[in-house]
Amino acid sequence: MYLTKTEHIVQALRKRSIARSREIEAMGISREYLRKLHEQGIVQRVGYGLYTLPDGELTEHRTIVEACKRIPHGVVCLLSALRFHDLTTQLPFEIWLAIDRKAWRPRESNIPLRIVRFSGPALEAGVEEHKIEGVRVRVYNVAKTVADCFKYRNKIGLDVAMEALREGWRERRFTMDELWRYGKICRVTNVMRPYLEMLVA
Repeated sequence: MYLTKTEHIVQALRKRSIARSREIEAMGISREYLRKLHEQGIVQRVGYGLYTLPDGELTEHRTIVEACKRIPHGVVCLLSALRFHDLTTQLPFEIWLAIDRKAWRPRESNIPLRIVRFSGPALEAGVEEHKIEGVRVRVYNVAKTVADCFKYRNKIGLDVAMEALREGWRERRFTMDELWRYGKICRVTNVMRPYLEMLVA
């Protein structure tokens, strides 16, 4: 069945909820045509170069989806990863994303972002892929997130790291071996050791 340009865009946005303008251009649709659809209210602009449908499905993770579309090379980390894994009572206003030390970050964004620079194994280890609203989102797993929280305890608070550690262990979201491995990668084993010893005492 032949689809018009408009139908093609609507169908694509129903599948993935949010698309970047360059992804829509890759379908053979110009930015000028996209701008007209926006003016007509057929698509909605939710961020710089990000489009969705006005009646698109909304989830509690919509801001994470928008942030990951804005910075595809980023990984959801720290407070946002804790919230994603339901391991904190914190409600972070910003989306925390880890990117490489040398990576580009957007200069402007209507999405509240908190960028943290990681490198090497600390950036690459423990990444999980999840699909939210049809969009691929990269998030650190629970054990890596807990280790990151101890590493960045001065930014987020030691109490937050300890809460995540206690809850994750109580819910059996990681093993001690997994936690120790990520602690080594993040170079926080000495910091974590007394808290781990309390858990298993």
